Amino acid sequence: MKKNSLIICFLFLSLFANIASVTAAPAAEDFNLFLKKFTNSAAFQYSRIKFPLKTDIVLSLGEGEGEKSFPFTKNEWPLLDDETFVEERNVVEGEGVYVSKFTVKNPTHVEFEAGYEESELDLRVCFDLVNGKWFLTDCLTGWYNFSVLASELRKTVIEVHAENKEFIEQHP
Repeated sequence: MKKNSLIICFLFLSLFANIASVTAAPAAEDFNLFLKKFTNSAAFQYSRIKFPLKTDIVLSLGEGEGEKSFPFTKNEWPLLDDETFVEERNVVEGEGVYVSKFTVKNPTHVEFEAGYEESELDLRVCFDLVNGKWFLTDCLTGWYNFSVLASELRKTVIEVHAENKEFIEQHP
């Protein structure tokens, strides 16, 4: 009887220890440190993006012709530098007020937006904390806005690759 009680006690302790280890959350990565690495290393940036992104690239087929969606994959990704995430408000002569800022900053979700006031966004970037690490999970970028025709996607991707090459040379 003593032996059975000891075995049952041991089983409960093992079960309780397993539950505690499953429910213990990993330490969350600091967002600001993550963003510094993200914008200063192409390799790190690529490793912390969940491709394909949640939102597709949507391009026009032409005036009154409709639109076409493309998955936003690593091939289309324009690398983002630290200047991208500067919060500022600038009056641009003849254009309006350009605002760039973090619009959501929660412990598990961060969003950054940039664009002219009273106009469509030029940039919206979403980051999510996944298993204690930050990942970019969605992006809307001016590279692929509705003024770009679907037939011009390949040309635009070539331009993005040229910009990325410069970034990679400076920030491998």
